[in-house]
Amino acid sequence: MKPIDLTLTISKSIPSFPDSPKPQFILWSDIKDDGYNLELLFLSSHTGTHIDAPYHFVKDGIKIHQIPLDRLIGKAILIKLKKTRNSPITKEDIILFEKNNGIIPNDSSIFFFTEWQKNLKNDNYFSENPGLDKSSADYLVSKKINLVGIDSPSIDLGIDDSFTVHHIFSKNNILIVENLANLNKIPSREFTFTILPLKLKDATGSPVRAVAS
Repeated sequence: MKPIDLTLTISKSIPSFPDSPKPQFILWSDIKDDGYNLELLFLSSHTGTHIDAPYHFVKDGIKIHQIPLDRLIGKAILIKLKKTRNSPITKEDIILFEKNNGIIPNDSSIFFFTEWQKNLKNDNYFSENPGLDKSSADYLVSKKINLVGIDSPSIDLGIDDSFTVHHIFSKNNILIVENLANLNKIPSREFTFTILPLKLKDATGSPVRAVAS
């Protein structure tokens, strides 16, 4: 399979979480005056397509620079579940997928395609997004899942101000990747993924370049 870019382009206009800073590209040097172009970047570590380290919600959780590479590259399972605003991904959804496609093995990495990414520029993108509920999160924990990705801005429902699933996954050392793009272009149920964050010491998260192949 030809590599598929699963990454949103970060720009000044990319939608950002409410109360988070908008990315800034600040000109520092230019060819005319300095002989080369160079910019400074100002952005949240959770901008665009990004990964959450467990440290984001757990005091003693692993941090971005501590994530082993073998957890960021490997085989993944794509679960396609069309979800509308405020619509949860439930344990029953996952069990039905398994009934039709086979049991998800322990230690797997799971990507959820909900079609929510098409709402990226809508006002309700961050407030009414689909996400996992507690039942599905607990079920994936029971399978010792490695990583869970989703094409919405949060693994939690937009209406969940308690970040229930973030807490469940983080305390169980499950990696979270949010704001994935182009999952609809992956033609098969199983694929190889690469999720590469910046190696930022002690960080809670990082923008990533996410690729399916």
